[in-house]
Amino acid sequence: MSKKVKIIECPRDAMQGIKSHFIATEDKAKYINSLLKVGFDTIDFGSFVSPKAIPQMRDTANVLAKLDLSKTESKLLAIVANVRGANDASVFEKIDYLGFPFSISENFQMRNTGKTISESVKSLEQILNIAIKTNKKVVAYLSMGFGNPYGDIWNVEVVANWTEKLSKMGVEILSLSDTIGVADGKTINYLFKNLIPQYSKIEFGAHLHTTPETWHEKVDAAYKAGCLRFDGAIKGFGGCPMAKDDLTGNMPTEKLLTYFTQQKADTNLSAMSFEAAYNKALNIFY
Repeated sequence: MSKKVKIIECPRDAMQGIKSHFIATEDKAKYINSLLKVGFDTIDFGSFVSPKAIPQMRDTANVLAKLDLSKTESKLLAIVANVRGANDASVFEKIDYLGFPFSISENFQMRNTGKTISESVKSLEQILNIAIKTNKKVVAYLSMGFGNPYGDIWNVEVVANWTEKLSKMGVEILSLSDTIGVADGKTINYLFKNLIPQYSKIEFGAHLHTTPETWHEKVDAAYKAGCLRFDGAIKGFGGCPMAKDDLTGNMPTEKLLTYFTQQKADTNLSAMSFEAAYNKALNIFY
């Protein structure tokens, strides 16, 4: 029996760092509507964050209003960086998931959300409560999950300790994030192989940033260690604008599809609809 793999398409992550021009709301909506036809488990479609920090996402609510969910089973995820963002996102019934970036690097957490790790723990507690009250779920992203360049202590024990803490807080979906693309296959395999069996109530995901040369090593390591949830962005567009200037791209969704087809895994994706969305992406990102 083939394994079922969840693919999360991340147009938000692909768009958010574009500063040369503002992508029109109508164009964003048309693109995301094409993605909704593909069969992705979830679409990471936008974010409720400060428009000063991420100007490209200032129209997320307007984009949401233009999305057609009548013929899709895909769920919608919005990134929130604080309690205010969670409150803003939670009023929309169409949104299924609140995504919260939680870094185990003190420096990067300050850079990304303007809060310390201690402050972010309190924010996450409140966001989890907001999600419960509004019938949503939280996806916590453990950013810098595979290392960091900022001088903070990083090792697998740090990742394990934070996984334990987040589990006790009630986090049920935890995506280990290779924010700057430093992960190697050995580290990826070790973490997933050891964490997945220990936390049966947590759905682990892989949000991997990569170079064209290293994508296969990373996906292969995560999948063979038991990870069945993968984030991607068509053509590998985007990356984290808060990480560094020479951005490492997102995991290319087409590479994920190639890999899982070879592995005979079930992704539930329509090849024809994916091709149509892929072609639209080439018009959005230039």
